[in-house]
Amino acid sequence: MYKTITALLTLLLFAFQGMQAQTNDFYDDAETVKLNIPTVNVLGEVASPAKVDLSALPLRSVIVKETLLKDGEDKFVGAYRYDGYSLYDILNNIVLKKKNEAEFQPIIDLYVEIENELGEKAVFSWGEIYYPIHRHEIIIATQVARIVPSKTKDLWPVPTSSKLVVAADLLTHRNISNPTRITIRSYDGKYTIVKGMEPMYSPSFSIMDKETKLGDVAALPTELPILVYPSVFYGRGRGIHGTTPFKGAELKDVLAKYLTINESNLKTSLLMIAGKDGYHAAFSLSEVMNRNDQTEFLLTPQEKDSDGGAFQVFPAADFFSDRAIKSVESIRIVNMANPK
Repeated sequence: MYKTITALLTLLLFAFQGMQAQTNDFYDDAETVKLNIPTVNVLGEVASPAKVDLSALPLRSVIVKETLLKDGEDKFVGAYRYDGYSLYDILNNIVLKKKNEAEFQPIIDLYVEIENELGEKAVFSWGEIYYPIHRHEIIIATQVARIVPSKTKDLWPVPTSSKLVVAADLLTHRNISNPTRITIRSYDGKYTIVKGMEPMYSPSFSIMDKETKLGDVAALPTELPILVYPSVFYGRGRGIHGTTPFKGAELKDVLAKYLTINESNLKTSLLMIAGKDGYHAAFSLSEVMNRNDQTEFLLTPQEKDSDGGAFQVFPAADFFSDRAIKSVESIRIVNMANPK
């Protein structure tokens, strides 16, 4: 009798402890697995190359549904919570030294290459690191936990080394293992800068593959849906510009017929967008064409012959308006794995 009561009390205690451990957080129910903490070096257009002490940085957390493009189809890999150190924090104290600063002072033409010892590379625009509404969504993960479905109990494969993780990517090819080298660069394309151009109007824009013209766009394709994005339009330098909504088509839909979505392009391609006055910005192909958060870039037509026409890019994912290129004259597709 005594043993029976003791056993029942023990079971009740375990049940109570289980109830106490259960929370409303769906992302901490599985074991957290420690990964290695890599040595990360920052190189490129910086005042001084640096080795980053990741352990001195705050730990950030993201949740992802990893999916890869295989044989023309999206293949789900697994759902995870990753904890680690954000690219935002890693680069925060790095002093930039742009090689083209005399010609183009804004930092929006910068991009970042992240590599591992196997030669894998992922490319990011400076804007998607430091301009987004949702910060700290690109991390180098040093621990991971599965997000296990409550009914099927699927146990997704767990990585064995540190990992670059991009929470906003739909297809997660930029999630390369064990990144160790970060290189900051400015785009070396030649643009003629004309400050204060008035009026500034380009009736169409060219889409280029490096220096090869793929086509011209003078009007939005009629089959594309027109979206309206409410906006509080705020610049890093001049502050509030207005609250007028932006109306246009998704830029990714306009570009879709001119490029191929494959692993290489998703990992290492940039879109360089330039206005009539030479003002230009870098965008990773992935942040424009491969989002999972539906915070899309719009291509918005302007009134005929208006200053800033005929097209403007509205970067809905950005907090600041600095990459909202006006009077778009060219969009250049460049795979940085082979930029020449």
